[in-house]
Formats: sequence, structure tokens, C-alpha cells
Amino acid sequence: MKNFSLFYLCIIFCSGLFAQNPAEEQKKRILLYGATAHIGNGDVIENSLIVLENGKILTIEDATNIRVDISNAEYYDVIGKHVYPGFILPNTTLGLADIDAVRATRDFDEVGDFNPHIRSISAYNTGSPIIPTVRKNGVLIGQITPRGGVLSGTSSIVEFDAWNFEDAVYKKDDGVHLNWPAEDHNLIDGSKKEEQHKALEKEFNSIFSFFTEAKNYSLGGSKNIDLRLEAMIGVFDGSTKLFIHAKTTKQIKRAVLFSKKFEIKNMVIVGANDAWRIADFLAENNVPVILNRLHRLPLRSHEDLNQAYKGAKILHDAGVLYCLDYSGDMERMGSRNLPFTAGSSVSCGLSKEEALMSISLSTAKILGIDNRLGSLEEGKDATLIVSEGDALDALTNNISLAFIQGKKLDLRSSQTSLYEKYKARHKSLY
Repeated sequence: MKNFSLFYLCIIFCSGLFAQNPAEEQKKRILLYGATAHIGNGDVIENSLIVLENGKILTIEDATNIRVDISNAEYYDVIGKHVYPGFILPNTTLGLADIDAVRATRDFDEVGDFNPHIRSISAYNTGSPIIPTVRKNGVLIGQITPRGGVLSGTSSIVEFDAWNFEDAVYKKDDGVHLNWPAEDHNLIDGSKKEEQHKALEKEFNSIFSFFTEAKNYSLGGSKNIDLRLEAMIGVFDGSTKLFIHAKTTKQIKRAVLFSKKFEIKNMVIVGANDAWRIADFLAENNVPVILNRLHRLPLRSHEDLNQAYKGAKILHDAGVLYCLDYSGDMERMGSRNLPFTAGSSVSCGLSKEEALMSISLSTAKILGIDNRLGSLEEGKDATLIVSEGDALDALTNNISLAFIQGKKLDLRSSQTSLYEKYKARHKSLY
């Protein structure tokens, strides 16, 4: 017991070694002069002037023939650098867990199957030591998403710089997450297939039964308040999105037809490994997609090793609205690599500006926050990054400035601290 307590004290101490205070609100006008501005909608301004005021983008234009008054303003000469909208990470458990091996730090999977009333935002830890490492690569906004069960719960969209979860909220309770039943296609034994079929039928029946009950409840007239069913009202009136997690062609098609049956207005497919196989179907039904991270093996052993990268191009050409996540193994630690997954899709036919959209404007559209985020446009929130090089390239990305609603972020992290420590040690030896 003593050792156990010491272990936890060590975790708490180590987590607090690099504690940071959130950035202060923007007080002065900020000028960014001379960078190549990647708007996020496909456009590029080679020599830009960006003015930030009161947390908003006041001006963005070509600075070639403009005289700049830098009095009473914070002026940044960013000539030769690149400006991007802050990257957005959907479908993540970042802030819901810190150490996988310690159960007490994992708070993304609730007991039970149908938990639409469980709100991920109430468990979000703004002090997670992982968050600063993610910000350092330009990922500034995230959709904090629960896992587990059939209906995992409700996600919320947050900014990655805040005192507490209430301050972090960008969009509260944006969507309910449904995990569509999956079948094992590798089964050969006939009896096991039959057992699986019965189990799947039972799962489908339970989902249909719950959604039928929830829809009837949403029509009103119930004398008793049911918190689970209350959380579903927005799914049926269109104010809350339904995110259906599905991988295979069969799963995706069934999920789309299911949504139509229940007249669900705002539905998004998440995961969607097979989306490239039915791109036309998704386009015809106007179904947006959050693609499982591209840095992965294909779903099936006989598929092309680069199929994940090619799939993004296929969806783009078909006119499907899609974006990228970083869910899966080591997702919280690895989510700092989100921009590099977008960069990898360039090797399979997408332009860099098209790839950028998959982690900026397209993500904002799918999450319903594109009126504030996702692109560098006048009137939108001043949430953006400045990189010394190409932000989608791991070799050249080096974020030197980052702002969330005009607040200048501290880009130090535990990694940068260790780098400086051992850099000094190296110099002392030689």
C-alpha cells in the first residue's frame, strides 16, 4: 500500500513538473507581416498582412503594396514563414486519460451500454501533460469523445489552453456517439458464424428498441424525466449530431439506412476505413466522414499498403466532405502527428492545400463550428499558428507562434524542457 501511494505521488509530481498557466486574453492589436498565409479553403496569400483584434481576425490581405502602422500594436515580422489556421482534432480522448497503465487516470469509458447522458466534458482535464506537446505541432482545438459501450456518451469541442473544462468549452455537447455492431469476417467455423449472427441480431434489436423509445420520448408527453432519453432529444430535432462509428462497407451502409429510418438530420460516419469503396454512395446521401488516421495498415491484408492515403483522395474526388482524426493505439500521445497524416495524403494525389482542409476547414464544417474556425478569414476567431516551414511536413514543421482567440500560447512542453536540459549538458561536455 505504501509503494502504491508513493507511485501515485510520483505521478502527481511528475505531471506537475511542467505546469503552465493559460495564456492571457488579447489586450493589444497584433500584426503578423510577411508570411505565406494558407487560408484553409484552398487559397494562399504569398505575402500577407494579418491583423488580430479582440480575439478575432480583423484583416487578412496581400501586404505587397500596404504601408503598416505598427504603433500601439504587437508587431511580428514573419517574412519567410507560413501561417495556418489552428488544426482541429476530432474524435479524441485527449484530456480524458494520461497514463494508460493507471486506471484512475482513464476516464473515457463508462460502465453500461447505453450512456448518451454521460458528458465527456465533465471529465476533461485541462492540465494533462500531453496537451502542451500537441499544441507544439499546431493542434489547438479538439473534439473530446467518450469510448465504450453501444452509445458511448456525448462529446464536446474544446480549446487546448484553459484553466478548467468550463473555460475550455468551444461547443458543449456537440454530438452523441454510437458504436455500430461489427462482425468478424474471418470466421470459418459455421457454428460460430451462427452464434455471431444471433449476437448481432440481438445488438441490432437493442439499438432499434432504444432509438424507438428515444424518438417517442422526444415527441413529448412523458410524465417522467429520463436522463438517457433527454440526451437524445437533440439527435432527433437536429440540434445534436449523431456520430456513428463504423468501419466496413456493410456497417457504413447499414448505419446510413438506419439514420434515414429514424429521420436523423445530422449524422456523421466515424472511422470509415471502407469509405473509399462506397464514395459515390456517401456523396449521393450527403454523408460526411471522419476518417480513421491515415498512419495505419489497411483494414484487410490483401489491400494496398497505401490504401489509407489513397482513400482520402478518392473521397475528395467524389465530393465527400471528410476530415482526419488520430484515433486508435497511442492516440493521445500520437495526436501531435495529426498534421503529418494530412501531409502523407499529398503523396497519393492531393494538393497541400486540399490536405490542409482535412484538418482545418473541413473538420470545422463537420463539427458545425466553421462560422468561427477552420480558415483564416475576417471575422473568424484568431486561432492560428505560424510555422518556420511546411506545417504538414515533419522535417520542416516548427511552430514558433500560436494563438487561440488572439491569446498568445506558451509553446513550451515537457519535451522542449528536456531538449533544453540535455542540450546544455552536451555543451558542458564539449
